[in-house]
Amino acid sequence: MRERPLSRCERDAVVGSVKAAARLDGRDQNEYRKRKLTFASRGQATAQLGDTRVLAQVSCEVAAPFPDRPTEGMVRYSLELSPMASPSFESGRPSEFATEASRVIECALKESRCVETESLCILAGEKVWSVRVDMHVLDFDGNLIDCACLAAVAALVHFRRPFVSVAGDKAIIHDLRSHEPVPLAVHHRPVCVTMAVFSD
Repeated sequence: MRERPLSRCERDAVVGSVKAAARLDGRDQNEYRKRKLTFASRGQATAQLGDTRVLAQVSCEVAAPFPDRPTEGMVRYSLELSPMASPSFESGRPSEFATEASRVIECALKESRCVETESLCILAGEKVWSVRVDMHVLDFDGNLIDCACLAAVAALVHFRRPFVSVAGDKAIIHDLRSHEPVPLAVHHRPVCVTMAVFSD
């Protein structure tokens, strides 16, 4: 992410706004941005905080579990920042900002045990569900981590995986049209809130 340093006039305007408890968009200092959630196909959600928009898409596939966690499935998160969302984002290799934002979101969702990974087990030691959450930044105007976390949680709650029946040591994954798909076991819904501290 290319960061442009503030000019002296911009810096004075920011400091003046903080001292006057005013914002350009008319919000109070402690007032959060307006929120909006929209849902599309199974496991797809778009979150909007002010003018920042993030689309999250959840998908899953059958995979082998980690040897040290034979009864737990996996949940992976990825965040994509494209120049379409903001001219400050560069295409190609992820920036330091993108890497840090991805880590914060992944930490918030994994450490809170948002998704119960044991419920993703199909056959212990052999087959588990590997869930992937792809977040795409559509518009960037601040509060990116908050918006991406909201989109990811909404998409996880909205997602339905195929129904699986187990007979002995065999698992049968049923077609979505023949069996009602199953929601993920989402036990916690973490919310990220970004704060800024200004000092003299």
